[in-house]
Amino acid sequence: MKIRKIVYFILMFLPLAVILIALPYLPEKIPAHYGFDNQVDRWGSKYEELLFPVVCIFMGCFMLGMAKLAARQEEHGENNKNVIIVTGILILILFNALNGYSLYTSFHKVENLSSVSLDISQLVFGIMGMLMIVIGNIMPKLRMNSMIGLRTHWSMKDEITWKKSQHIGGISFIIGGIIIIGICVTMKGILCLLAVLGVLAILIVIDIFLTYRIAKVN
Repeated sequence: MKIRKIVYFILMFLPLAVILIALPYLPEKIPAHYGFDNQVDRWGSKYEELLFPVVCIFMGCFMLGMAKLAARQEEHGENNKNVIIVTGILILILFNALNGYSLYTSFHKVENLSSVSLDISQLVFGIMGMLMIVIGNIMPKLRMNSMIGLRTHWSMKDEITWKKSQHIGGISFIIGGIIIIGICVTMKGILCLLAVLGVLAILIVIDIFLTYRIAKVN
């Protein structure tokens, strides 16, 4: 657990350290926002790069708060807390990747994201797909709580229904993650975004229906 927390805090504050080191070397004006056409629609000060590390730290603190609350809902042990810490590490990895991407576009003053070999949608959703696979593997370990996991009116019926629902949810997360990674390999931009949203919508409907069926059987 100590090693996980060390990794967690490193990932939490790494974007800030990287930005502070890079800040003196950044152009005074950087691309601050891109439109749906991947073209810069606003330029801003290089100090706006500090906003991303602040959001990363805020997210890290938020996940730590959730971990403590989840631990209080367990009668014995800190299983849920450990699961949230691992999930937080995965989310922070995504934030660090986005921070690196943002620095690249700022250093090179990229005006058109289409000119970058790695599309931002492919980066975000590709990492998200990998996160879903990892989370899917740890979901069955979650004990019943009111904060995290596949929580529906039916999955909260009892412990047996909860465990079966988390097992089903874990499988759907793994399958969904694999499909999303495949989408990111074959699609870019708005098509990638729409396809991923479609997969997530289908997974939500299927998971809700399955928790209903599990509750009815039990």
